[in-house]
Amino acid sequence: MSNKTDQISLQVNGKPHNCHPQIPLLQLLEQLDLNPRMVAVEYNGEILHRQFWFETKMQEGDKLEIVTIVGGG
Repeated sequence: MSNKTDQISLQVNGKPHNCHPQIPLLQLLEQLDLNPRMVAVEYNGEILHRQFWFETKMQEGDKLEIVTIVGGG
């Protein structure tokens, strides 16, 4: 049973977003239908290297800027 009060508020690309507390960044990206191999993430003002995405847990008030990497030439 899901409890709506078990949510935190954070910002994703300047817009409010709710999610479960302590959700790993990698799982959040998947929930947002983003391919983790095709994005770069700024977490609270710092570029976050991919090796830390699984261990980085979302907290109330976090700010994410997610940029999709477009290939081509």
